[in-house]
Amino acid sequence: MNTQRNMVIGIVVGILIVAALTYATGLSKQLLVPVGGSAEYKSSESATAPELANGDWINSEPLKLNDLRGRVVLIEFWTFGCYNCRNTLPFVKSWDEHYRDKGLTVIGVHSPEFDEERNVEHLRREISSLGIRYAVVTDNEYETWSSYKVEAWPTVFLLDKQGRILWMRVGEGDYDEGERLIQKLLAEKES
Repeated sequence: MNTQRNMVIGIVVGILIVAALTYATGLSKQLLVPVGGSAEYKSSESATAPELANGDWINSEPLKLNDLRGRVVLIEFWTFGCYNCRNTLPFVKSWDEHYRDKGLTVIGVHSPEFDEERNVEHLRREISSLGIRYAVVTDNEYETWSSYKVEAWPTVFLLDKQGRILWMRVGEGDYDEGERLIQKLLAEKES
């Protein structure tokens, strides 16, 4: 009986120590944040999007955000082995197909999670297999990932015609909101 009681006391004390350390280090705030989320940036807080780092371009010549001024730009950070990225893919492909001729440029930034995803030939094969027709650039060194402060796959940024970040979505979902904002930005006059 004493052994069982001591084991229960040990477990309770262990849980209390872990809880106290989690609270003291601020980890509890990070653990309580929802997995996915989106944010519409306020105009005064909008930052000009960082330029894309050099990489291998697929389906396109190298693009520079500065050269895309006057177009709405959607940048998706993804990797081909990511289940959640594959779930967002039909929406991103649909937006590209529907709005490309209306002024939207979609750019996939492929930031690999696993070693086999770093191989450009594997990436080319997957892009073809998945039917991706928009521009994709490799980000094997996570330079673009870091400059955008991305923390998870997929993450989508929507840039206005002046190259400012106006919306960000981490994870799956908010597809109606994303499409509504694409339509709104495409309708705006260039300033």
